[in-house]
Amino acid sequence: MISSRTHGIIDYVVGILLILAPFLLGFATGGPEQWVPIILGAGTILYSLLTRYEFSVIKAIPYRMHLAIDAVAGLFLLASPWLLGYADVIWWPHVLVGVAELGVVAMSMSGASRTAV
Repeated sequence: MISSRTHGIIDYVVGILLILAPFLLGFATGGPEQWVPIILGAGTILYSLLTRYEFSVIKAIPYRMHLAIDAVAGLFLLASPWLLGYADVIWWPHVLVGVAELGVVAMSMSGASRTAV
């Protein structure tokens, strides 16, 4: 479905978009609605650099563990507007990207049985 190579590209693009989203979509208020995607985006880039796949620098984290981290991050992003109480400010980008991240993880699981780089 989604190869580890394609997943790596998606990781870096999504990481950058999560960092930029509060500024591009007008919810850079200094609250958790801004910082949750920025922190998750930076985290995604960081653990992607450390994952055993094609686009990493240090191949320390197994690809399956990377996918598990992605799933937890996606769930947290999806639920964060209600968990952290900012759903009345903005919620749709967090839900949209959280659901998309879970979908990417599900479609990447078939390639996880093969060893990435």
